Amino acid sequence: MKIVLIGSTGHTNYVVNGLKDNYEDQIVGIAPGSEGENVDSLYQKLAKDYEIEKYNDYKEMLDDLKPDVAAVACHFGDHADAAVEVLNRNIDLFVEKPIATTLAKLDDVKSAYEKSESKLVSMFGIRYKPWFLTVYKYIKEGAIGEVRLMNAQKSYRLGQRAEFYKKRETYGGTIPWVGSHAIDWMQWLSGKDFKSVYASHSTKANQNHGELEVSALCHFNFEDEIFGSVNIDYLRPQNATSHDDDRIRIAGDKGVIEVLKEKVYLINDQIEGSRELPLVANKEIFADFLDWVKGQGECLISAEESFRVTEAALQARESADKKQLIQF
Repeated sequence: MKIVLIGSTGHTNYVVNGLKDNYEDQIVGIAPGSEGENVDSLYQKLAKDYEIEKYNDYKEMLDDLKPDVAAVACHFGDHADAAVEVLNRNIDLFVEKPIATTLAKLDDVKSAYEKSESKLVSMFGIRYKPWFLTVYKYIKEGAIGEVRLMNAQKSYRLGQRAEFYKKRETYGGTIPWVGSHAIDWMQWLSGKDFKSVYASHSTKANQNHGELEVSALCHFNFEDEIFGSVNIDYLRPQNATSHDDDRIRIAGDKGVIEVLKEKVYLINDQIEGSRELPLVANKEIFADFLDWVKGQGECLISAEESFRVTEAALQARESADKKQLIQF
């Protein structure tokens, strides 16, 4: 399969890692997806392994190379426009989250998808980490019974972010960019749909990053009176041992399972005390997506889930902006 990259801002490492030991599928082109975006560094890296062409115009690249798959990972405010161009050409789409930074643009992508023959998945690659796959496995096996309550965390170092992070128009907000991962975990692990959200966010202490929110808190109501909260921040100290600190605690009617420091702990009615669980093997989201495109099984995340999580994150941001509860 012929693969092209539109942008080099987001998680293009998912594509590169997903193609390791894959000698059938090739990256054949790269182009910026946003004004002022520089793809030279990634192009030079990929040129060592692939016969790849660099374009200045991604639409020209799509028309010239006629790829089977396009990965969109440009500045976040431009994801939707690039996605629509890909879908209008019936090219399968691997798109960075959030798929869109406004609900109107999200509707544009949905409409293009429904008219196309394309497959689509958003880059919720943290699902594929061994600790989250392990939690999914044990919940499915009934280890905690019926999910009732979820508390998730996304914490990042702030560092010095690029200019586009400093404006809502190009960045989209911290809830859609950072928080959408944790919002996705809750939808996926509970198997339930969103009913309402109340959220708050703040730009205070953002170290001169303009409109970037450095802290946020979201409270979701799901179907069947299941509740889920997400705390999101860029307050992780620079000297922390890792860039991120991802956590989730899920309480069911028969036990509790949680992710902490890339380990999984379970306590339930069958065991005494808390037990650390053996982790399942790591998977690669882009490799999984390519298998799905080729008809070799289903992808762990669907287009419908990708759209719904994006909508949930945008509604949460809207709630935080307006300081009001939003019903889905």
